[in-house]
This record gives sequence, C-alpha cells and structure tokens, in this order.
Amino acid sequence: MKRAQAGSPSKARVIKPNKLDAVFAGIPQQPGNAMLVSTNSFFYVRREQIAALATRFGVPASFDDANYVRAGGLFGYGADSTDECFQAALYVGRILKGEKPADLPVMQEPKFVLTVNMKTAKALGVAVPPTLLAIADEVIE
Repeated sequence: MKRAQAGSPSKARVIKPNKLDAVFAGIPQQPGNAMLVSTNSFFYVRREQIAALATRFGVPASFDDANYVRAGGLFGYGADSTDECFQAALYVGRILKGEKPADLPVMQEPKFVLTVNMKTAKALGVAVPPTLLAIADEVIE
C-alpha cells in the first residue's frame, strides 16, 4: 500500500493485518493526500476493510481492480480480471497441448476497466467530473 502527500510520495509498509488501522490513522488529513493500493493477496482479502478505513479516515484511494471499488473503494482502473483469467486459461490450454511456454507470445491486456463509486465519493466530499463518469465502465451509486 502506498500513500502520497501532495508533493512528496511515500510508502506505508503493512506487515500484519492489525496494523492497517495505524497506517490509515498516520496519514495526514491534508487536501491532496491520496492512496494507491496495489493488488496482491494480502490486500485483496482485506479489500472491504481497506475501503472502509480509507473512507473513515478521509483518504481518497485508488485501486487497480474493480472489486475493491465494489467493496467501497473510491475508484479503480486496471485490467479486466475476468479477461485476465480467460487469457491465462488459453495459455494453459496451449501448454497442455504441447506448446513450449517459451514459444508463446507475450500478450497485452486488451481491456482496461474504469470503476467509480459515487457513494464513497460523496462520503469523502470528492467531486467526480461528469466527463470521468461519462467514460467509466461502471458507476456504483
């Protein structure tokens, strides 16, 4: 989990689940502060807790997976996880049919998804521009 103050990005390291509250409490309540949460298994299984803490402590948080936004996060932009699983399954199928992994092409994710949670935006007092809402793939009311 990374946190950034206006003008000076910094990292917050979380080792144990019970430290999440302290990380959020330690973020200064200043305009311009925001948080980017990367997806990994530690954070993913705690996505509801992370989204709730971000809202409680007034920290706008961005995620790279729409499931965090559905759990209460502010917004997310990242690869379509359903499509990623489909692409992985295609690779597995090709390998099981005898193709060498080293011979398979590197594939780029064809679809990225922008998700906005308006309920969270209202709770944080964040004004979401209509142009952003117009291009969003999913808007949660």
